[in-house]
Amino acid sequence: MKKVMLMAIAILFSVATAFAAHSGNPVSDTTKTKKVKPVAKVQYTCTMHPEVISDKPGKCPKCGMTLVKKTNKKKPAEKMKM
Repeated sequence: MKKVMLMAIAILFSVATAFAAHSGNPVSDTTKTKKVKPVAKVQYTCTMHPEVISDKPGKCPKCGMTLVKKTNKKKPAEKMKM
């Protein structure tokens, strides 16, 4: 009778442990992940030929001018007067 009671307690304990392990709310581990800022890719372009784009500084193949860093400046929208 003792063996049956010990087996029942062992099974009950195992089931309770398995249920407790799977029923908890999953916690995301955000402390280990590092947030990395995206690296802006530098591009160079010709002031006279904006379609010429290069990864490195140099000379424009069309006119020979020195390539300058490309900037993406967005202008604010102008208000129309009516």
